[in-house]
Amino acid sequence: MSAYEDDPEASTEELDVTCGLENLPVSVWPPGARPEPFQYTPDPVAGPGADADPTLITFPGCSCRSAPCRPGTCPCLRRGENYDDGFCLRHVFIASEAQRTQPVFECNVLCQCPDRCRNRVVQKGLQVHLQVFRTEKKGWGLRSLERIPKGRFVCEYAGEVLGVSEVRKRIQSQTIHDSNYIIAVREHVWNGRVMETFVDPARIGNLGRFLNHSCEPNLLMIPVRTDSMVPRLALFAARDILPEEELSYDYSGRFLNGMDSADQGRLDAGKPRKPCYCGAPACAAFLPYDSSLYGPPEKPGVGQEGPV
Repeated sequence: MSAYEDDPEASTEELDVTCGLENLPVSVWPPGARPEPFQYTPDPVAGPGADADPTLITFPGCSCRSAPCRPGTCPCLRRGENYDDGFCLRHVFIASEAQRTQPVFECNVLCQCPDRCRNRVVQKGLQVHLQVFRTEKKGWGLRSLERIPKGRFVCEYAGEVLGVSEVRKRIQSQTIHDSNYIIAVREHVWNGRVMETFVDPARIGNLGRFLNHSCEPNLLMIPVRTDSMVPRLALFAARDILPEEELSYDYSGRFLNGMDSADQGRLDAGKPRKPCYCGAPACAAFLPYDSSLYGPPEKPGVGQEGPV
């Protein structure tokens, strides 16, 4: 990690908000403008209350040394191939209420396959040129400086991985004027069980913290696992993206994901809402809001499988 400092003497130089920690620098527009200081990390880090350390290696590796990783022989590809020959996500469907995104398991550091393996994409980090820029109504935003084809990995949403009690504590301390960076990802697994991941890049995070919401986004968030069950929240192009186009995703997670009654009940629960300025024809007028995170603090002994 590296601290991104607010140093006026550096304003004459081209600013790299990643502090050199990504494969490519990420500049800021307009020249001389500087986002608020934060500590940069390209990877998720364990924060207060986290159930697991995202840096720990808990998955076994594959033994695909003499042949490429393929479904049927590689244990990392039990769900089928994740990426095509161009390293783009294979299954980018047209969004509908009936579909849910599928989790992705990549080969990891213990795998014997080479670094050029097609099942190593998100772990390689930033591969496209991006820029942080000041928007007219939404504060800072993130845009692409090159064409991005549909299915291409763009960036992660990385930050502190938190426990639900810490999430509620941080959210309840916010005012209507504060930006909320916390995202809650809920994965429906089996027997009605739901796995929850909470990430907050406000204090420690990566360039994903500059992404704005859109009711018609051009990015799709997919939980991608490499070394452990703690997912990396990877954002892929949901369609072809043009140079200088702002990048966005749906804060509610509804894009490409069906919602059951419990999911819907967490949203739009009567709290004063922040206006949405995405400008999409189907704009909902307000930013998504998860009411479950504004509930009373978690009681001792109640974990993620308990009431939330």
